[in-house]
Parts: sequence; C-alpha cells; structure tokens
Amino acid sequence: MHYHSTRGTEFINFDTAIQSGLAPDGGLYVPEKFPKLDVKALAQASYPVMTEALLKPFFQNSAIESQLSDICHQAFNFPTPITALNAHTPLLELFHGPTLAFKDYGARFLAECMNRLAKQKTTLMIATSGDTGSAVASAFHGKENIQVVILYPQGKISDRQAHQINCWGDNILALAVNGTFDDCQALVKAAFHDPNWQAYTHLSTANSINIGRLLPQMSYYALGSLYYWHHYGANARFVVPSGNLGNVTAAYWAREIGCPIAEIVVATNANSVVPDYLRTGEYQPRASVATLANAMDVGHPSNFERLQYLFKNYDTFKKNMSAFAVSDAEITATIKDIYQRYNQVICPHTATACFVRNQLSDEPWIVVSTAHASKFEQVIEPMLNITLPIPDALNRLLTKPQHFIPLEADEKIIFNTVKRYFDAL
Repeated sequence: MHYHSTRGTEFINFDTAIQSGLAPDGGLYVPEKFPKLDVKALAQASYPVMTEALLKPFFQNSAIESQLSDICHQAFNFPTPITALNAHTPLLELFHGPTLAFKDYGARFLAECMNRLAKQKTTLMIATSGDTGSAVASAFHGKENIQVVILYPQGKISDRQAHQINCWGDNILALAVNGTFDDCQALVKAAFHDPNWQAYTHLSTANSINIGRLLPQMSYYALGSLYYWHHYGANARFVVPSGNLGNVTAAYWAREIGCPIAEIVVATNANSVVPDYLRTGEYQPRASVATLANAMDVGHPSNFERLQYLFKNYDTFKKNMSAFAVSDAEITATIKDIYQRYNQVICPHTATACFVRNQLSDEPWIVVSTAHASKFEQVIEPMLNITLPIPDALNRLLTKPQHFIPLEADEKIIFNTVKRYFDAL
C-alpha cells in the first residue's frame, strides 16, 4: 500500500506518511486505494482483532507490519459499548478511553506506531480545540525520542479539558495561545514550511491531519455498522458530530473499505462552513465562533480537503453528504430534553448529533457519542441544576499539577519557547 498527497501523485509508504504528518506540498496524505474487505466476517471478532484485520492492507510494506497485532491490543484496551437511547437511536459510546473522548482511539494507535518507528528526535505539533490535546498528551507521555507541543486557544476550552492537557510535563509542552483554534492550526501548518523548525527537529503532527490518526477510527464505524446490521438487518445510518471533519472522513473511508453503511449525516455547531457549502456550492472558510460544543469550534476544517479528494466534485459531494448546523439554544434544549426523558446526561457535541437525529427519518440512526459529559461540567451542571460525578480516569488527571505557558499567536515566539523548553530537559 502506498500513500500520496491530496495535491500530488508522489507515492510513499505508511511509515513515511505518519512520520511526516503533512505532505511537503501542503496537502494531506490519502491511501492510493481502498481495498474492499469482507467486514461482515469480522462480526464476532474482538475490537483489537477486528481493527487489525481492517488495517492490515494499509500496513503493507511498513517496517512495523508484523507488530500490528500488538499495536492494536496496546491501543484499544478499553471498551466501546453501544447503548440504546431509545428503540431507534443507538449511541456509539466513544468516551471510555483514558481521556474520555473519541480522540483516544486515534491518538493511542498513532503513539504506538510512532514509538516503534521513531529512530531520531521527533517533535509533534498539535493544534487542539479541546479533546485532541488531552488524548495526544496521554498517549505520548513518556515515549522515547518524541517530544510533543500542544497549542490550544486559551480560555476557549473547558477548565477540565485544559487541565487534561496541562497536567503532564516532561516530554509534553502545553502552550495556551491567545487566539482561536484556527490560529493554532495555522501556526502548526506554518511550522512545516519554516526552515528554523526543519533545522531544529524532525517535525510531525498528531492532529487528524496525520493519516495515522484517521485510519484506526474506521474501526468503530465497522463496529457500529455490524451492530446495526445484526439488530436491524440493513446497512447502517450514522449521525456524526464533527468540527475538523476527521471523524466523518473516517466514516466515509470505513464505507469505502466495505463496512455496511448506507448514510452518513454530519452535525456541526454554529460553525456552519460545511452545511453552507452543501447549500451554496461555495466553500468559504471563516473565523471560528465560540459555542457550547467547543471541540467543534472550527472555521477552516483541514479534512475538507480529504473529502473533496474522495468526492471529486460538488455534485458527488452533495450526493453523498448531508450536514446540519446546530445552535447553542438547540444544544441546550437537546441536553435538557434527553435528561428529562431518559435521565441521561450527554455532552454538548453528542447533543448536536442528537438534535440532528431528531430531524431525520424514523428509521434507526446511530448517534456517535464523542465525549463524556463530565468534561463539560461548566456548561451542563448549571443547565441541569445537577452535580456530575467525576469518573476515576478524569479525577486522576485533575489531581495532578498543571504545567503550561501562555503566549501570543506568533510563530517566532512559539519556536523560541519550544526550543528553550526542550533544550533545558
């Protein structure tokens, strides 16, 4: 299996793709092809075994191909339950990993791969709107030859999200940037074209820009689609909350390799770039706006480029995707309604998907539930007038001291700060 940029045709192998992160031409790596697999034959397999089977073709010619089984068993050592909100709405719960968000799947898999591949000092730069940073910090903490720089918009993620990013130290450097997620993402992309960075370290990323993050995320769509097929005797329908579009790209890739998936609908918050594109045919990135579903506060989603590459033109894009923007008022109403009707508390991101699900047909739809509600207590507790219990995994992190550096969204300042920090270790 080979990979190439969405903007070019130069082929590389899996190892080079994940260690590079972003292609030299600024594009994002995609597989040369999507092999067609008999996914239904994996219905009785454990999650790590199923993931190994799905990813085996993508590891051909990789130096760590023989270690794929170990990688999957190390990365996916937590449950992925599917529960029923009601008879026609299963919830695919992706928040049972160590940082209580779906980002644990891709981050832990990528960390296991890169730890085996890194033969020289490698610096990972990550922009996060909330959950990516904590998942990457947890997954890469203590990994040899890898130092991690996490940029997050100061004051625009929840206190608990920030604490999960800031509590590591050592090879994890947390930078609280005076700006938005889009500012952080632009700084990461700019670093890849800066000769100062190239001279200082081998640079990569653990954002969903990195294909090593996306490929393993196909596995939970396989799991969900097999559940749907078993329970309803039909191809699955998913509602996916998404901001930077990595999660939904993984869903479409899962369908490409043979997962029994009929429809995929995207739920965004008020950052409505994708719904607007589907309505007008014009892609217009813009400054992100702050919402209750802060991890989806993205105005210029990176993985839009991968979806454009997959669908080739606007007509094909529109034929394959539906997307709905959900306001803060609708998020609030949905959280309250689900709590009152089902005595269940959902996070604001899951609420966007639940709201959209209620606009769709009466046929069953799987809602992708991306984060544990306890990470957003500042939003949910006053809204529902309750006190959320803190899961043990989260409580262990919240008791650790924080280490972070606040700074301006300036590339030179960030480079100098990073160099001083790691040179002093």
